[in-house]
Amino acid sequence: MSGEQKTFYLETFGCQMNAHDSEKVIGTLVQEGYRQVETVAEADLILYNTCSIRDKAEQKVFHRLADFKKLQAEGKKFGVLGCVAQQEGEKIFERAPHVSLVCGSASYRKLPQLLTQIESAETGSRKPEAGNPMRATGLDDRETDECFETEFTARTNPHRGYITIIEGCDKFCAYCVVPYTRGKERSRTSASVLAEARQMADLGYSEIQLLGQNVNSYRDPAGKKSFAELLAAVGEVPGIRRVRFTTSHPRDFGRDIIHAIDAVPALCDHVHLPVQSGSTRVLDAMQRLYTRDEYLERISWMKAAKRDIAITTDVIVGFPGETEAEFAATLSLLDDVGYDGVFSFKYSPRPNTPSLALDDAIPDAEKARRLDVLMARQREIQIARNKRYIGQRHEVMVEGKNTARNQWIGRTSQHKTLNFSAPDEINPRIGSYVNVKIIGSFPNSLLGQMVV
Repeated sequence: MSGEQKTFYLETFGCQMNAHDSEKVIGTLVQEGYRQVETVAEADLILYNTCSIRDKAEQKVFHRLADFKKLQAEGKKFGVLGCVAQQEGEKIFERAPHVSLVCGSASYRKLPQLLTQIESAETGSRKPEAGNPMRATGLDDRETDECFETEFTARTNPHRGYITIIEGCDKFCAYCVVPYTRGKERSRTSASVLAEARQMADLGYSEIQLLGQNVNSYRDPAGKKSFAELLAAVGEVPGIRRVRFTTSHPRDFGRDIIHAIDAVPALCDHVHLPVQSGSTRVLDAMQRLYTRDEYLERISWMKAAKRDIAITTDVIVGFPGETEAEFAATLSLLDDVGYDGVFSFKYSPRPNTPSLALDDAIPDAEKARRLDVLMARQREIQIARNKRYIGQRHEVMVEGKNTARNQWIGRTSQHKTLNFSAPDEINPRIGSYVNVKIIGSFPNSLLGQMVV
């Protein structure tokens, strides 16, 4: 890579964990003397931080690599990071020979050495053969104890920041590739998490989101704090006004989390608790290790809380063997819980997962039909639930402005998008908190007027 300062372009696919990993990758590369650029054309190094949870996300990465293969002639280098890198390993070099770097998420700490390895080969006496670039691979087995912590995180939002408190997964749900791509569960010490939270508060951050594949499976290596105790402690850091956490697993979700939300005002009154199916038999086939009734017990804890806790979830339709009656059980669960939001997906087989041994006999068209039915049912539920907010006042963090509609965009503690108008003489600052009276509602958002 030529020039006085090396440049890189990074595109991220997937979840908030990936987005935060990218912030840490960016910080690491900048510390190594790289400069981030906004277009592929400007970059010496092109990186894709990948997701393999669903097949389409994986395909998108390889399509993107194929599209930009021609840029290899310009001396650009390509790297694949994240879950697809860990899942496919060196097979990526076979599918995309112009790739120079493959690095799984547990190996990001090795990035400086891996990039140095590639650059040294190029500037040394032994040049790689034409069409066969020098390659570097950073992969870890599932048993790694390493976490990717860095003081050089390049946070992209000056008001809201992420802290990863646990990496990896030991749950081995039948459909999920994460335990194989992210490694075993490994937690940071509560002291290191709190130190980062205090540092973020000192830098002006007012909202923190704690992250983990199963964030509430957190186990303090020092044995000092449970997840609920850590959650409360972060919420009590001076300067932090909101604390969120995602994603929780029902098996590790205890009453103490609800007690913490009730006791600490900074903890947001929103819980994302993936259910995946409303049928106990399907849950067993998915290896989720809880029943419908056990899941609903946890919902009852939230509904009995002093605060009005918004509840969202994930649902998979068309899992192998799911009958029409079992799909109907999922629809009835939506009615029983009254979710504030649902992320729903069609089942797709993933590499190395136990569900590959099951007969995926449900046609894709039928999976699509079930998904449409579920989304329509949930839309009606959200319409009804959001109408309850009309007339209420809520505090929102100002996130931006829709100039075309002359409306400000904010988010409530319950993680609801609230678009609102403000008096002409008032110009709310991005990242500030204002009170808004809700005057209207839609399936996915609320409408309001700023209260002066």
